[in-house]
Amino acid sequence: MKKNSVFYGFLILFAAVIVALDQLTKWLTIKHIPLGGNGGSVLGLFDLTHHKNTGAAWSMLEGQTWLFVLVLVVFLALLVVCIWRRWVSKHFEWLCLAAIAGGGIGNAVDRVFRNGEVTDMIQFSFWKSFPTFNIADCFITVGCIALVIYVLFFDRENQPHSST
Repeated sequence: MKKNSVFYGFLILFAAVIVALDQLTKWLTIKHIPLGGNGGSVLGLFDLTHHKNTGAAWSMLEGQTWLFVLVLVVFLALLVVCIWRRWVSKHFEWLCLAAIAGGGIGNAVDRVFRNGEVTDMIQFSFWKSFPTFNIADCFITVGCIALVIYVLFFDRENQPHSST
């Protein structure tokens, strides 16, 4: 049990570092790039910008702060149930879930303390119609994609066995 406690502690620390990194980058953006302004390019791949968003990607569900916070609360409650019931056993799966949780909390901090607005600052230089995003969005997206790929292709323990 102690081994699991240490690992869960690491996951909490991992999620907290994600929240801190997300909030730091948002603070730096607010402080150094005017709203709607451009802060330069990173390796020609990303433009640093400063935008506010009250919705999700492509401004979907704009102004629905209560819904985003409710989804996060339900997700975090499910994580507690998963720990309690031991439904998730693989460390990689837990890392993915911690990344998603950290990103979700990072964006929730904005929604609750910044009038429902999330600060976004990363824009693809080569795909201008793609939504501007932030560090929290990166962890949510990468965590989700990695978890789906892992469960579908690498978690052989839960794969149906073929009888040949």
